[in-house]
Amino acid sequence: MATTDKASSRDRLLDAAAQLFYRDGVSIGVEALCRAAGVSKRSMYQLFDSKDEMLAASLERQLPGYEAQLAPGDADAGPPRERVLRVFELLEEASVSADYHGCPYLAALVELKDPEHPASVVARAVKERLKTFFRTQAERGGAQDPELLARQLLLIFDGASARSGARVERLDDGLTTATASALLDAAGVK
Repeated sequence: MATTDKASSRDRLLDAAAQLFYRDGVSIGVEALCRAAGVSKRSMYQLFDSKDEMLAASLERQLPGYEAQLAPGDADAGPPRERVLRVFELLEEASVSADYHGCPYLAALVELKDPEHPASVVARAVKERLKTFFRTQAERGGAQDPELLARQLLLIFDGASARSGARVERLDDGLTTATASALLDAAGVK
């Protein structure tokens, strides 16, 4: 019974952390997190050594849903160019949601500033996975410099995500996909 209670408290904390960190930023206090989760601070510290560890766990827990939202699925299997462009189309689709605040992993990196912070480590790994996806598709598509193209695509992705999340730029006009397409053209990706 106690194990179920702990798992339930853990899930509630991670759910609250995901929502509050994404909406309000990582500076949200432990008391607010615990209140939102309906969990005591004592229980939180029994489950996590620190708020930093809880943030990292929250980001890790969100990863499958985040990747599923952006990754081309089996139905989208096709040439490398189409697979890359599909990521940008999915970003554009996600960005029109009223509760879209940009990439949660980029936001964590920007807010935390500390590359050794547990959540920064998780976020950097996520960004590296996306860059690896872009590089792999660039290689398969015949790019002359797949690493450079992957870095450029990630820069477009992160910049578009940040600007859209800050409500400075709208992505529903295809700008992001058109920009990625221009890079793919210049690199000769099929």
